[in-house]
Amino acid sequence: MPVSLRVPPDVSKRIARLVASRKTSPHAFMLDAIREKLEAEEQEAAFLAEAERRLARMKQSGKGIPADEVFTFLEARVRGRKVRRPVARTTR
Repeated sequence: MPVSLRVPPDVSKRIARLVASRKTSPHAFMLDAIREKLEAEEQEAAFLAEAERRLARMKQSGKGIPADEVFTFLEARVRGRKVRRPVARTTR
């Protein structure tokens, strides 16, 4: 699929400066940037879809872990303490 991309002069100059010190072309640089953006967007979409699935499952089961317990658990883990994982319970 051929694509024409109009790159503003200031962006084009920045790309040219970067690729001058690397063994790549402006075209290859832009393709890499597009691929990186696509990957990031796809990962975000997958993350959000998983969050939606988990929220639906939580609502259906009526079980969950209060946010304050989750944060307390995570803060303790970050500080290197061994703590018991919070248990899901009925929230309704």
